[in-house]
Amino acid sequence: MAEHHTLYGGKLHVYKRPNSRFWQCSAYLKGKNRRVSSKEESLQLAKEFAEDWYLDLRGRARDGNLKNEKTFKQAAEQFRREFEVITEGQRSPRYVEGIMKKLDNYLIPFFGDKGLSEITPGLVQEYRIHRQSYAVPRKNYAAPEGHKPNPNTIHQEMVALRQTLKTAVRHGWLDRLPDLSTPYRANSKITRRAWFSPEEYRQLYEATRRRAKAATRANHRIWAEQLHDYVLLMANTGLRPDEVKRLQYRDVEIVEDEATDEVILLISVRGKRGVGYCKSMPGAVRPFERMVERNHPEPSDLLFPIDHAKALDRVLREEDLKFDREGQRRTAYSLRHTYICMRLTEGADIYQVAKNCRTSVEMIQKYYAAHIADSIDAAAVNVRKPRKKPQNQ
Repeated sequence: MAEHHTLYGGKLHVYKRPNSRFWQCSAYLKGKNRRVSSKEESLQLAKEFAEDWYLDLRGRARDGNLKNEKTFKQAAEQFRREFEVITEGQRSPRYVEGIMKKLDNYLIPFFGDKGLSEITPGLVQEYRIHRQSYAVPRKNYAAPEGHKPNPNTIHQEMVALRQTLKTAVRHGWLDRLPDLSTPYRANSKITRRAWFSPEEYRQLYEATRRRAKAATRANHRIWAEQLHDYVLLMANTGLRPDEVKRLQYRDVEIVEDEATDEVILLISVRGKRGVGYCKSMPGAVRPFERMVERNHPEPSDLLFPIDHAKALDRVLREEDLKFDREGQRRTAYSLRHTYICMRLTEGADIYQVAKNCRTSVEMIQKYYAAHIADSIDAAAVNVRKPRKKPQNQ
């Protein structure tokens, strides 16, 4: 049974929860039960903290500064109930699960008991500092000492925080959103996406081809051949890895392109941007034909029923291709980046590339075109004014 002590004639309570080493304080004021942790293990120090805290509450209540307001935890629970309605079902279950984990693991433990008006830009910055040295242990994984979260992880947590506070604003629990921007931050450096140069790409698909030929067991050979065709298909279509996972045989059609008189694949793509279309390079046709001959599929069968990410990662490490010169990690997504960069290098129209890859021209200009030497027209840059010949005196 939890230890429990009362002060001020039963108006103030000091207690310890089971399996906790800290004493908690609670008091009922202005129609609400208020709680706080003393952060003290000593009962005497906890009582002193509780008295100071209670007297401060009474003073604020007397001056009219103690307001009955919703806590961040209550706003988070409301946001959790509304989330699927807010996103109109356009977010994947995995994304929703990730947002909820960020709330449960980090945001609610830090902001939970705070009143919504107490969440100020200063407190948000304190949260960023707190996260530099704190991480929830994962199953079968312990973060190394001194490990700092990825900047994108903090960004996603700020997204979850902002969405929760927007829920509070909609319900009138908060009059406006606090400033959640990162102070002291300069414009971030724009780095190109990790991709394979033509020589590196050739090294990769030759390595997957060798693995397929070297496989001795039938099932190993089939999956090695699938991996080889996966690499070729990805690099010749520019599909996202999640789009490839959803791809069924009935989504792919071999057609003759009237504009180029080449045989290509016409692919109906279902991905994060909804349903779209992709026209492949001719190099994607033969891998697809091999897959049909090998697998004898039904129209509704997936092209790649298993995830080849781990097998691809193993090949990249064996071939010393896992990281590019800037230390960026290459993954299956790098094959999409390779497709875009090669198309731009060959002089393809940037708008058509963006349309075929179901992305925006701005994204391609920012992360791809700005880092390709062939996108700079030397004839337009190296312009010289004609020099006047000096007149003879």
